[in-house]
Amino acid sequence: MKNLIFSLTCIWLVIAMTATAQEESNSPVLDTSGQPLQRGMEYYIKPTATEMGGPFTLIDINGFFPFYVGQRNVSIDGIPVSFSPFEEEESTVREVKNFKVAFSGATTCVQSTTWKVGETEPRTQRRLIATGDNAGYSNYFYINKYEEFENIYSIQWCPTELCPTCRFICGAFGSLFENGKRLASLDGSGLGVVFERA
Repeated sequence: MKNLIFSLTCIWLVIAMTATAQEESNSPVLDTSGQPLQRGMEYYIKPTATEMGGPFTLIDINGFFPFYVGQRNVSIDGIPVSFSPFEEEESTVREVKNFKVAFSGATTCVQSTTWKVGETEPRTQRRLIATGDNAGYSNYFYINKYEEFENIYSIQWCPTELCPTCRFICGAFGSLFENGKRLASLDGSGLGVVFERA
């Protein structure tokens, strides 16, 4: 009987510790003023270091659609984005919780500005971030703390909340400089970013 009580107590403690760890790891993502990012609100995404380019914006790389996610080469304003957490009832963007992100406004080609993982760039073998909503796994990203700095984050692609049993080749956002343009891409060095309320 003592062994049964001890075993049940251990199981309960493991469950409680796991739940607490999950709660702590799902802290709200904070903007530059220390406020949690909210569903539907507009934010500029900016790199923490100005030598890493300017704010995120739409980039035309080949004169055709789709547009790609990239950065201005200077630190003038980019295009604001809004977030839509995967969990419908969630209004706050939380660390390591999947969401969709889209640029605010419309494009000249009436195309969705929702971000997605696009094709692999042939020379560098890095996956580019394009726009277009295909209602699939490629549209879901998450945000993680960037080396424990205050209000500095890393954007990553890994839609495990949508499919916990799937095996994805996850990756962190970085910047790829191609033909004078800074493109958002996966599979390279990570890029620390902040979120500034528009």
